[in-house]
Amino acid sequence: MSDSLFTLPRIAGIPVRGESATYPIGRIFCVGRNYAAHAAEMGNEVDREAPFYFTKSPANAVLSGATVPYPPGTENFHYEMELAFAIGKPVFRASRSEAWDAVYAYGCALDMTRRDQQIREREKKRPWDLGKDVENSAVFAPMTRASAWSPDDDKRIHLEVNGAVRQDATLAELIWKIDEIVSHLSGFYHLRPGDLIMTGTPAGVGPVVAGDAITGGIDGLNPIALSLGPAE
Repeated sequence: MSDSLFTLPRIAGIPVRGESATYPIGRIFCVGRNYAAHAAEMGNEVDREAPFYFTKSPANAVLSGATVPYPPGTENFHYEMELAFAIGKPVFRASRSEAWDAVYAYGCALDMTRRDQQIREREKKRPWDLGKDVENSAVFAPMTRASAWSPDDDKRIHLEVNGAVRQDATLAELIWKIDEIVSHLSGFYHLRPGDLIMTGTPAGVGPVVAGDAITGGIDGLNPIALSLGPAE
């Protein structure tokens, strides 16, 4: 086997409570419009026909606590607070009970979005990549093993910008639950360790600017933080 022509940037691994090793990031799947109130504030309706997804590149992931530049090509950069979960064993065409068994850990995440680009492309019925697959746009806090935490409906999910609460909901508002997502998505992909799924955001999304500090949390999980630096 020949050597590579060049070296790719290292992809961050996510810390896991109680583990000395990190969880490697393989693929990042994101569930769209998984909170009805958020879909409504974006001018969309939600139904229970089936979830839909978009992806983010692993190279665009960063860890909680990072300071990242305000991205190019946008004047409307939005935060989205989310519950993420990690797959811990191979699973394909999973039943809902098999889906629960495939979940390794849970954690807080941010889906940072060029909203103006997303809306522009959506209106033209084109892919959302410029809006969603943004450098430094998938932010992950340290995760907690599934054996030590569960996504109960009463768990609060919230986000603050410079200390002011902007998103405040509970996981009861999730339209598609964790087992339903794994069962459905595994009908299209052989899910495997390294796969991360971000489950959508509640209402209250909005823009941030250079200098803003974003914090958020979900009851019982490590909190998340991101600071925005000047545009490059």
